[in-house]
Amino acid sequence: MKARKDMVRMGTKVGAVLGAIAFLVFGIIPGFYFGSYGTLVLLNHLFGGPLQATALVRIATAFGILIGIICVGSVTIIVGAIFGTVIGYAMEALTSAVRKEIPSEKAPTETKAK
Repeated sequence: MKARKDMVRMGTKVGAVLGAIAFLVFGIIPGFYFGSYGTLVLLNHLFGGPLQATALVRIATAFGILIGIICVGSVTIIVGAIFGTVIGYAMEALTSAVRKEIPSEKAPTETKAK
């Protein structure tokens, strides 16, 4: 039972690390883009038209960029951890099936002379 938990935990950790690497390679720029664009669209709708480049708009855009990057990062790490967990369960199922097929060789028990 402990080996099963260890296999699943290891799969989860490896999946989360691979998700973080995927985020660093593929996710920062989309997070930056969607965060800034989403913030500008939201501010455009709130204020009813094109915006001037004031300090408030720039601060809101920077905050939107941070939120976009954090959201994309958390999604990729969580999805990676879920895939790793699924692979951990699959590997555990395969190894337990192999263990059941191989007969265990036990040494014959010796009888004690009285």
